[in-house]
Amino acid sequence: MKNKEPAAEPFKRAVSATMRAMSREKELEVVYGNDAPGMTGDRARLPNPARDLPAADVRLVRGLADSLALRKRYHDDGMHARYSPEGGDAKAVFDAIEQARVEAIGAGRMKGVADNLFNRLDTHCKESGFDRVYDKADAPISEVLGLLAREKLANIPIPDSARDMVDLWRAEIEEKSGDDFADMLKAIGSQKEFASAARKLLKDLDLIDDAEGEFSDEEDGGDSDDGEQQPDAESSGAEGDDEPQEASAAEDADAQEGSGEDGTDTEAGESADMEATSTGEEAGRDRRPVYPEDFRNSPEAAAYKAYTTDFDEVIQAGDLCEPAELARLRQQLDQQLTNLHSLISKLANRLQRKLLAQQNRAWEFDLEEGILDAARLSRVVVDPQLPLSFKVEQDTNFRDTVVTLLIDNSGSMRGRPISVAAMCADVLARTLERCSVKVEILGFTTRAWKGGQSREKWLEQGKEPNPGRLNDLRHIVYKSADYPYRRARQSLGLMLREGLLKENIDGEGLLWAHSRLLGRPEQRRILMVISDGAPVDDSTLSVNPGNYLDKHLRDVIRWIETRSAVELIAIGIGHDVTRYYQQAVTIIDAEQLGGVMMEQLADLFDEKKPVRRGKTDRW
Repeated sequence: MKNKEPAAEPFKRAVSATMRAMSREKELEVVYGNDAPGMTGDRARLPNPARDLPAADVRLVRGLADSLALRKRYHDDGMHARYSPEGGDAKAVFDAIEQARVEAIGAGRMKGVADNLFNRLDTHCKESGFDRVYDKADAPISEVLGLLAREKLANIPIPDSARDMVDLWRAEIEEKSGDDFADMLKAIGSQKEFASAARKLLKDLDLIDDAEGEFSDEEDGGDSDDGEQQPDAESSGAEGDDEPQEASAAEDADAQEGSGEDGTDTEAGESADMEATSTGEEAGRDRRPVYPEDFRNSPEAAAYKAYTTDFDEVIQAGDLCEPAELARLRQQLDQQLTNLHSLISKLANRLQRKLLAQQNRAWEFDLEEGILDAARLSRVVVDPQLPLSFKVEQDTNFRDTVVTLLIDNSGSMRGRPISVAAMCADVLARTLERCSVKVEILGFTTRAWKGGQSREKWLEQGKEPNPGRLNDLRHIVYKSADYPYRRARQSLGLMLREGLLKENIDGEGLLWAHSRLLGRPEQRRILMVISDGAPVDDSTLSVNPGNYLDKHLRDVIRWIETRSAVELIAIGIGHDVTRYYQQAVTIIDAEQLGGVMMEQLADLFDEKKPVRRGKTDRW
């Protein structure tokens, strides 16, 4: 019988077609994976939905697709970079207001898009914890103004989860802004005029000084709006605009048919992913955005450094939550393990048989000295002078081994990827412990979104240019190598905790895990990295060259692979890590992780067999 096409495939085709129609870019390439959502040139990145197309994945993908398509159609990066203030809150607010502008245009034209954008906003506010903000000092001004701008420009209501946070600022902002939002609404069809109105708002809110607030055409280099991507007569209803709208609506209906959903979408990502169109001062100089994936016009990154390490932490998993919550998370992990138990157990047994086979004892017989061979006692009775009655155990080729599993704990791993990673770590720890191979399980993330205390210190000390890494690291020890599995199993459930997964600074995480391995006494040390994307930290990338974290990761990998005794392997979930690591494999579906992980280790322990590289279907 012919295999039925997974539900996700027609859905992805429909979403891709919808994006091309909405953005009016026939050549727009839409790729699905676990990289951070965004747009680079004519290439859009969206999350890869699961094969059975759960409702949450549908809402996530369609919400992001609408937002990206609108930005592609109505936003000009060069214009934005010329008008954007330099760094700090002013730039973050300017970026947020511009995103509100392009979304307001789409929301005003298509009700379905308006619903999608509201649901996306609601999810973002809930995941960001805005319902727990009770003090103005804790309320990000860029988020507040972005929400207010959507309310005033597109009648998109403030989500309940963020209403109290916005109200902390509302009275002050409305008093100082005067008619600024009305002026921005009048100029919504022209990015240039809107930018001027937005800068006036920034000046009235004391985010930029008077000199910065005035931005004339002469300062802009005399550019006109000719090169700007304008809304095609949204306000005037000009002829010829109905056709793309109808095409978009038709494709939108196809997407709904392919997914079986009502089209009311939400987004689980950060709005910062959508607004990465310019990363700091370098983007302003180059008159174009700088993306982590595109380094052609980026300056060479300076020597890697951290602005401060005062707020970094290495912490035991059990110290991050209460024992009762940890027990609940472990129970949740056990429930998920039942679904994959049979598959992963078969793979684990295969690995165990391979390891135990290499540890079989072998003896050399008929020797003149050693241990008396009981099977030859008759010789001793018959002829006590017979010398060949002893045996000696032979040395085996199996070396004393320790394996470190380093798991990316970034926000993009949320959901199925981190659940499968936790399950596989659990099975791997049990399996290798039975084979007398010690296992260490580590995780890396940051303590906060967008900088935390490190960024606050940088702001207080005068915003040093190119400060280096600008976030608080959090390195988590789920299981140390000398800790037995039975005592560490509870800690592995922490990976499922909501709010744990934040940014990922892979280079320093790799160095930390490597340094722990170097301190081990075992003869053979293996480091296996599980990740789903390139290093991303908004705070660091906004004030350093766009390839800062990426270059550091490549340098660390090259050093380990060429100069260290540690054997390094990487598994990429939906992300091609073969461009970073020599020994690596990429999987598309998180469900493949268990099998690939076991096969990679089995191949490593069978030293005569080459390690798999590249995609899962080739060597």
